[in-house]
Amino acid sequence: MRFPNPLIEARLVQRYKRFLADVVLADGTAVTAHCANPGAMLGLNASGSRVLLSISDSKTRKLPHSWELVEADLPGGPQWVGINTMRPNALVAEGFAAGALAPLAGYTTLRPEVAYGRASRVDFLATGEGMPPCHVEVKNCHLMRQPGLAEFPDCKAARSARHMAELADVVAAGGRAMLIVVAQMQAQAFDVARDIDPAFDRAFRAARAAGVEVHAYRCRITPEEVTIADAIPVVTPA
Repeated sequence: MRFPNPLIEARLVQRYKRFLADVVLADGTAVTAHCANPGAMLGLNASGSRVLLSISDSKTRKLPHSWELVEADLPGGPQWVGINTMRPNALVAEGFAAGALAPLAGYTTLRPEVAYGRASRVDFLATGEGMPPCHVEVKNCHLMRQPGLAEFPDCKAARSARHMAELADVVAAGGRAMLIVVAQMQAQAFDVARDIDPAFDRAFRAARAAGVEVHAYRCRITPEEVTIADAIPVVTPA
């Protein structure tokens, strides 16, 4: 996913009310940017951090700037991290179109936002001739508290726990279901942050035991683009 226009460098002043971030541009101008991230953003919102913003051409947007990347001082050293939780679905769609997602090999169509479960919508429904329909849920991951280990969630995630239960229901009914975790960072493995949300941990492990497939991918991130790089192991205990 290449950014259509060059990102704008700034320094973070504060992130607040979940979806707002005050920043100072390189020329000293103070602006408020949209922060498309409902999580706690642990380790990613330190004042003074170098951030990169996209800017919208829309005349109707109240906040034209959107926070995309942060240069975070993570365990193992500083690196660019993608914080925009709207990006992973697009990354999965792009990876699918390029044939880069081995678990979805053989599928020809990836339809977004399909109703299922208890008044929910699955991120994608994969279909293909001779293939069983596959419900695909995508989760963004940007938490790292140990070198190389990506974790999810970074806050209580009741909605995500419900998604895991609904994917398990799909499998119980004879279907195929899959969770794809997109780590918008350089990581070597993925695990659930069970100390942050024990309820999600239980739902996650119950879903895997029921037959829900879980795959995690790390991203290659530069100021010009974010792309899915390769798969990383899921190390959550059974």
